[in-house]
Amino acid sequence: MKRIRKAVIPAAGLGTRVLPASKAMPKEMLAIVDKPAIQYIVEEAVQSGIEEILIITSRGKTTVEDHFDRAPELEATLLARGKQDIYDEIVSISNLANISYIRQKETKGLGHAILCAKAFVGDEPFAVLYGDDVIRADYPVCRQLCDAYEEFGLGVVGIKEVSEEAIQKYSSMKVQPVRDNLFKISDMIEKPTPDKIMSLYSILGRCVLPPEIFNILEKTPAGTGGEIQLTDAMKKLAQVKGMIGVDFVGKRYDMGNKLGILQAIVEVGLEHKEVGESFRSYLKEISKTL
Repeated sequence: MKRIRKAVIPAAGLGTRVLPASKAMPKEMLAIVDKPAIQYIVEEAVQSGIEEILIITSRGKTTVEDHFDRAPELEATLLARGKQDIYDEIVSISNLANISYIRQKETKGLGHAILCAKAFVGDEPFAVLYGDDVIRADYPVCRQLCDAYEEFGLGVVGIKEVSEEAIQKYSSMKVQPVRDNLFKISDMIEKPTPDKIMSLYSILGRCVLPPEIFNILEKTPAGTGGEIQLTDAMKKLAQVKGMIGVDFVGKRYDMGNKLGILQAIVEVGLEHKEVGESFRSYLKEISKTL
């Protein structure tokens, strides 16, 4: 069984749910305290053993590339001012992994974005970490899925139970328990109507896929919203070969949602080594006024 070395991060979306903040600033670059969301996602991939990362971008998202590049003028200024710790941190960002970029020139859906990664992936299995989803966990969620792939040799999706209202915005899985937090998935549907809900388990932000997903995507017609849906391609994979669902252990923040962004800032801020205690005191005081 091949080890998972490569990851794809789709980050080409327009961020319409967080306008006007995303009008000129990619939503993936919105900060959780002092670190952009996409850096958390890249760090998770690296901590999971990923060596090569492809970020799918779109027009106007060059700041994503700039963030993971060197910044000679800034670095020189930091050294001149004796700020070695900050200098080391800034330089380390550019050394996280071997990161490549490709533009999705048309917004044709997540399935189309993944199809843009075909040449990068080649004939290897690969991880997909959605650019909207920051997931904090002691044991990286991407690694949890890679472990399942290496055990079963089947495509893997990270799943969680959600409300009936939320399931209609995401996807629904037909699941059968295997053991612990592992499930066999034999079918799925994107954005189901109430009468089509298979279970309240939905894919949330992470997948590990075999390279044959590209052949399926190339034959997948436009689905919900007139877009090529990755879920439709994975549905075919689940029906033919089966897939594994991992009810992952971790806390997910939807960074394409204003409430999700606020939740991430508060919870990460409370643990931040520089401002955590002061922020905790502030929240205690302001909560008295609620």
